[in-house]
Amino acid sequence: MRKTIVISAVNLVEAGTLTILKDCLSYLSTLASDPAYRIIAIVYDKELAKYPDIEYIETRWPKKRWINRLWYEYISLKTISKQIGSIDLWFSLHDTTPSVIAKRRAVYCHNTYAFYNRKMHDWLFSPKIAAISAFTKYIYRTNIYENSFLVVQQVWFRKAMSAMFDFDEKRIIVAPPEHEKQLPISNLENTSDDVFRFIYAASPNSHKNFEVLCEAAEILEKRGIENFRIRITVKGDENAYAKWLFKNWGHLKTLHFGGFVNRQQLFEIYANSQCMIFPSKVESWGLPISEFALFEKPMLLADLPYTHETAAGSLSVAFFDPENPGFLAKQIEKLIQGDHSFLKAVPDIQATEPVAHSWAALFKTLLHD
Repeated sequence: MRKTIVISAVNLVEAGTLTILKDCLSYLSTLASDPAYRIIAIVYDKELAKYPDIEYIETRWPKKRWINRLWYEYISLKTISKQIGSIDLWFSLHDTTPSVIAKRRAVYCHNTYAFYNRKMHDWLFSPKIAAISAFTKYIYRTNIYENSFLVVQQVWFRKAMSAMFDFDEKRIIVAPPEHEKQLPISNLENTSDDVFRFIYAASPNSHKNFEVLCEAAEILEKRGIENFRIRITVKGDENAYAKWLFKNWGHLKTLHFGGFVNRQQLFEIYANSQCMIFPSKVESWGLPISEFALFEKPMLLADLPYTHETAAGSLSVAFFDPENPGFLAKQIEKLIQGDHSFLKAVPDIQATEPVAHSWAALFKTLLHD
């Protein structure tokens, strides 16, 4: 009997979440070539993730305002589900569990903001993110028990979701991203200077915690240590947070406000850097960690649950309190001096079932009777 699968993803338009949508629909496109399956994708713009044999419903109205999104998720989609008819699986790819009629439902949980300890400057520089972090648990809670499964990327997130909502861990699938692939490097610098180079790749949002890195650099400069450079992918004029960073630390010789770069350029920066610093306070994964790990170089990471999972298997890692720039400064100084003794291997984390290491494995679990 023909199975109908609906993917709802009207909010996924950029960065890592768009990649998840593309990868999901790419797999489902192969499934849709079989007459036994009907695949429908509800998206913002089908040109962002267009694949053969998939039926698309496009709508941009929900993304214009948050209230629109809530109305669409909990009112409009129920009507759409009735119009589609018998639905075997409704899979929401963006945190919310819509009010729909389907034999089975599941939701992909990206947003870890419910477990983020907000500070006053988050409301000042990133009020939208601060508000989302304040209300995420309520957004997750709505209809959550109607799902057969939740899907998360890490074990710690599974445990946290289970504890917060009393949702059975055996119904939370851990689906880590597929392994990163190293891009070919065409611009490898031949530097003969005595400068130790660090990189932190992230968008200019307050939870990315650039300030701890900036303060660490300032501490070292005040002590006369300047034979290092920290490159950040912030230019200094993108938003209020970026302007604040540049105003306070743009004068530092050791801090390079390099601005946004594409993925190819980023990998070239990785190749020319000796260490990754990643102080972000909240992530669903932390993609730059996975990317930089391919180079098998040292990494200094915020001591948080997500970094321990993302860096699992890496051989030269040290963790630091993301609120303690003095401690980070000491780690940076040790690396500059050639001291790697504090770097350790990060043990692998073995996730208990259910686990899915591919989209095929994930949908096998979601559709299993």
